[in-house]
Amino acid sequence: MKKFINITLVLLAAFLVFSCRSDDDSVPEDVHEHDEIGKVVLTLTNKADAADVQTVSVIAGEAVGHLHLTVGSTYLAELDFQIKHDDHYHSSDEIEEEKDHHFITYGPANADITILRAANDIVRTDGQKLGLRTEWKINSTQPTGKMNIKLIHGPATVNQNYPSATNQLGQTTGGETDVDITVDAH
Repeated sequence: MKKFINITLVLLAAFLVFSCRSDDDSVPEDVHEHDEIGKVVLTLTNKADAADVQTVSVIAGEAVGHLHLTVGSTYLAELDFQIKHDDHYHSSDEIEEEKDHHFITYGPANADITILRAANDIVRTDGQKLGLRTEWKINSTQPTGKMNIKLIHGPATVNQNYPSATNQLGQTTGGETDVDITVDAH
C-alpha cells in the first residue's frame, strides 16, 4: 500500500509540474532586434557665431535641405540617429550604448573639409572616438560639394586618425553599413 501511495504522489507531482507550465514557456524569449534608423539629423553650429546654426535632416536617404558653409569657418557638428515609432521619430541611444559595435566615417567630395573628432565625442573602449561629435574646418568648397557620412556596425578594425591625426575622416575594415547618407555641403 505504501508503494501505491508513493507512486500516486510521484504521478500527481509530475502532473502538477507539467500542467502548471505556461504555454509561453515553449516560446523562446524575444531576441533584441536592431531598430532601423529612419532619420539622421546633422546639426552644425558656427564656432565663431553660436547664432549660426544649420540643421539638415535625412529621412529614408533623402536630405531635407543642404549646408551653407563659409570658407575659413569652423563648425561644431553633431549627429542624431533616430528611429521611428508609430508616426514620430525619436533619438536612439543604441549607438552610444553599443559604442564598441559602431564607428562613423566621413567623406567630403568637391569640398576641402578637415574633420576633427571633438573632445566631447563618445570614446570607445579601444580609445577611438566614435564620431558623433566633430569639428569641421572649411578650407574650400564648390557648388557641387557634398559630405558622405557612414555609420558602420560591427567593424573588425577602426582608425579615427585616417588619413591623419589632423584630419580624422575615419576608416574601418569589415562590418556592415547601417547608415549611408550624403548631404550637399557648399
